[in-house]
Amino acid sequence: MKGQKNWVREKHTHPLIWCAAIICAILSVAVIIAGIAVFVGYVIVHPRVPFISVVGGNLDVFQVDPAGVLVSQVTIDIKAENDNARAHASFQNLDLVLSFGGQDVAELRADPFDVRKNTSTIFHYVVQSSPIPLDPGQTDAVSESLRRNEVTFNLKGSARARWRVGFLGSLKYWCHLDCHLQFHPLNQTLTNAKRCSSRGK
Repeated sequence: MKGQKNWVREKHTHPLIWCAAIICAILSVAVIIAGIAVFVGYVIVHPRVPFISVVGGNLDVFQVDPAGVLVSQVTIDIKAENDNARAHASFQNLDLVLSFGGQDVAELRADPFDVRKNTSTIFHYVVQSSPIPLDPGQTDAVSESLRRNEVTFNLKGSARARWRVGFLGSLKYWCHLDCHLQFHPLNQTLTNAKRCSSRGK
């Protein structure tokens, strides 16, 4: 019909929806700013993970008596290192187990300790095992190791490192070791200490 008007009713957005949208926008901006701040802080501070490693050792005693009983004494130097130039580090729960041929020889532990920034601490362990009775197969394996001038011990365990990196906060990390320590009985030296480290794991 002529002269008839079509009325369109406008829909208004509910105020709660506007509030939710504004809050989401603020949170998004806050997350972006926090991410940029953490990235810039990381670039400036460049935090490094503290680590533990074997830095030396000796096979002081390694012999089997006629009754097939193994007696050994091993010296192991464990280093806890903190490469951070701006942060001290602390270590807790250092617990390592030294074994030979599947039998535990000794447990290496340390009380909680601190390592100042950009320094390291070395623990000198002298491990003397209790006499280990060997069966004929194990006795043959030990004899073969001595013939080849290569005796292998296993070292496995972990320590918990903690360090504070400026405004990035306190960081925690588990350092794990799982290594085969190879000794030369003739000169008693450890040949592969550089391969036993928690760095990069």
